[in-house]
Amino acid sequence: MQYDCREKLNEIRKMREKMIESAQEKGFTSDDTIRYSQELDQLIYEYQCYSKRTGQQQDEIRIAFKQMIMILPQAQMLV
Repeated sequence: MQYDCREKLNEIRKMREKMIESAQEKGFTSDDTIRYSQELDQLIYEYQCYSKRTGQQQDEIRIAFKQMIMILPQAQMLV
């Protein structure tokens, strides 16, 4: 159970990095960036559903969201 959560969180982190990289290179409205954003949304949704079923604490996902919120404004300034 714990391994599945960590694996899903790792997928979320990787997809977030892809999305940010795409946004920096191609812009926030590029097809690739939007696709990565949608895939990230799906991964987060899957993680939340899984963690609710297992009663898993969501501290790690909260940290990931906070990191994303802090990184995106910086990425916008680079574009």
